[in-house]
Amino acid sequence: MSELSKFLERAEALVTRLEVLLPAVQPPVDWNASIAFRWRKAGGHGHLQPVVHPHKIRLSDLSGVDRQKQLIEQNTRQFVSGLPANNVLLTGARGTGKSSLVKAVLNKFHRQGLRLIEVDKHDLIDLPDIVDQISARSERFIIFCDDLSFEAAEAGYKALKVVLDGSISATSENVLIYATSNRRHLMPEYMQENLEYKHVGEEIHPGETSEEKISLSERFGLWVSFYPFDQDDYLGIVSHWLAELGCSPREIAATHEEALQWALSRGSRSGRVAWQFARDVSGRLRAAGAARTKRG
Repeated sequence: MSELSKFLERAEALVTRLEVLLPAVQPPVDWNASIAFRWRKAGGHGHLQPVVHPHKIRLSDLSGVDRQKQLIEQNTRQFVSGLPANNVLLTGARGTGKSSLVKAVLNKFHRQGLRLIEVDKHDLIDLPDIVDQISARSERFIIFCDDLSFEAAEAGYKALKVVLDGSISATSENVLIYATSNRRHLMPEYMQENLEYKHVGEEIHPGETSEEKISLSERFGLWVSFYPFDQDDYLGIVSHWLAELGCSPREIAATHEEALQWALSRGSRSGRVAWQFARDVSGRLRAAGAARTKRG
């Protein structure tokens, strides 16, 4: 019996070690818990995690990007209606509303069955697994990749190409990919690559390196470009957010010069900078008003 006891103790110790190495059993996805989800990895295994408080920005909150809103809204409307629609690449200047626009269409169309799954760049190799999990569901899913860019030979680069177009299996009808990036071709471009271009008669043909980089962005059917805001657009965005935060028209008009100085110090007249300025000013105005009330 003593030998059996020792054997059982060693077996129990071995099982304990193995349990540490094995991934935790993930509960089934609660699709009613949220309209937005994140793909999370633990122990080498991924799962979908509901976002408890998704960012509920409205399309009307986004100023200076009317054409971009029209394109994204129309493409998303087609998608949730079961009509043909395209994967979307949103590129351009930072802070101009690329990711906010994706969140805004989710807010607009979630009652029609639209859902969003955010996937980090380093987890893009799991895209086939994610698509397999959602392909049979009735909802329509946007897989959202924010601030996307790649270095050469990254695994996620190849995985994204396959899911967009190039796999032996057809892409699921209830899935689209929306990606934002500051780079139109999603990869860094180097001076050396210009030397690969060749003259063929009157035409210029890019080299293999450039062709490879272009091949990924070309798999997105819809390209939407964003540009830096001019002064009037920037001040319009500032005024909108100050009004949303409870400032009066008189208070808003008095902030314009300070708003321009704020943008100059940040080196950018972007929607993000306008939002940050509005929060700073509205907070200071409320604090000052509370102080006056207390003194009175």
